[in-house]
Amino acid sequence: MDAHDVRTRVEVTERDLDPSAAHSEVADQRAGAVVVFTGVVRNHSPGKTDVSHLEYEAYGDHVVGKIEEIVAEARRRWDILHVVVEHRTGTVALGGVSVVVAVSAAHRDMAFEAARHLIDELKHRAPIWKKEHWPGGADWVEGA
Repeated sequence: MDAHDVRTRVEVTERDLDPSAAHSEVADQRAGAVVVFTGVVRNHSPGKTDVSHLEYEAYGDHVVGKIEEIVAEARRRWDILHVVVEHRTGTVALGGVSVVVAVSAAHRDMAFEAARHLIDELKHRAPIWKKEHWPGGADWVEGA
């Protein structure tokens, strides 16, 4: 596949994320599959049942480069068309979208596998930190 026929967008931002817009951005007539993973803020975590919101911080421009590196790895492993990876910074309320990974490919197996790889490696390697807040306290959660 010609490199001009594929698109990648990686963004780390304080603005709200729109999974539908990411889906539209990766859609393509050559794609038989579009997979969109949407991470949302839940009200619990291990040992806590009253999480009120999350706060995300990222290591400047370095984080975008790290995510682009992960996308490049996925492109080498799977024949995927377009990729969008977006992650929030700042405060994200319960039910709010904290991360979106959208992948299109000719076949569903490639799209699912690539999307899974992208979110798993992002969570493991991207320098993004999460602070959980609950009534009366807050703690940073171990991450990359």
